[in-house]
Amino acid sequence: MRQFVIDELTSQERDNLDNYLKRTLKMGALGGMFWLTLPDDLLAEAQRGHEDCGPFHFGFDLSRDKLIVELLVRSESNLHCSCTCFATPAQRDFLFNFLDNMLAEEQIRA
Repeated sequence: MRQFVIDELTSQERDNLDNYLKRTLKMGALGGMFWLTLPDDLLAEAQRGHEDCGPFHFGFDLSRDKLIVELLVRSESNLHCSCTCFATPAQRDFLFNFLDNMLAEEQIRA
């Protein structure tokens, strides 16, 4: 899996990230899982043709000492469809801008 990992979080940094993610992202069914929804204007060709599979998200997994962010764009309703694919350059830019803002706002040094 292609992913971006922020590790060696202190307990304070982890709590800050948890609060930030709860305020800004959709919570997943499992504890520590969050979903960053892609705006419609950033959808790839395969995703634009699959309105029934949307919305589309990046997955965030916050554990005790690290945050894992998948570079896979997932369908909310269909896990095994061709519209689930790795991020395009524009989608990665969107994700990394979100991460840069989050880390700066929460003063994460890990």
